[in-house]
Amino acid sequence: MSRIDQCFARLRAEGRKALIPYVTAGDPNPDMMLPLMHELVEAGVDIIELGVPFSDPMADGPVIQLAMERALAHKVSLRDVLDIVRAFRETNQTTPVALMGYLNPVENLGYETFAREAAAAGVDGVLLVDLPPEEAQEVAPLFRKHGLDSIFLLAPTTTLERAARICQNASGYVYYVSLKGVTGSAALNVTDVAEKLDQLRGVTDLPIGVGFGIRDGASAAAIASVADGVVVGSVLVSQIAANPDEPERARAGITAVIRDMRAAMDR
Repeated sequence: MSRIDQCFARLRAEGRKALIPYVTAGDPNPDMMLPLMHELVEAGVDIIELGVPFSDPMADGPVIQLAMERALAHKVSLRDVLDIVRAFRETNQTTPVALMGYLNPVENLGYETFAREAAAAGVDGVLLVDLPPEEAQEVAPLFRKHGLDSIFLLAPTTTLERAARICQNASGYVYYVSLKGVTGSAALNVTDVAEKLDQLRGVTDLPIGVGFGIRDGASAAAIASVADGVVVGSVLVSQIAANPDEPERARAGITAVIRDMRAAMDR
């Protein structure tokens, strides 16, 4: 059983839902990442999604696009991200870490090399935003061989037939994008999300995390009432954008948001 599977099993037994923050590795600088990851755990997160910097993050809105630019200004590479995870694992062997990014850096490294090195570093899952389900039929088994879960996005426009095909290659959890648009979008409708999740649970037994449009404790709690996990990104990255030269203040802002969400979800 993978760390991600163990995490969701524990949460189910406790009657709780997963809180899954996203931060871009190396934003605003590489030195901030390790203390931030540990502080996220202390604040109550269950799984960490670590964004791999990329020059053309087409699924992301301006907040995370700028985070990618800040990280790339420090020349943070995929291998640097693996080094961050490796350092995290020196003192934390339990909190799952999933990498979220785009195909190009992984293809440049090579799927086999990436999978082997990611697993050795302590990565648990991989979400490649622009990996087509058709190509995933070859990639997912390779990742599985190295003990990596393959996490996929499902959108409001994804048909149930296509969702079923995607979920055949998925493991760990699936990530339902609650809104049409890019990260940081607004106008979250929990009723629409609940209806879609009911349909998706007819095609997969995997836990379903929901992201996009979650900004505070109230929206996190509302999504937690219908989903297995709550994924939050842009509101956290905004704290870094507001304090790029004051990492301690940025981390404090992020953990304050997380603590508010954790408390609201657990209520």
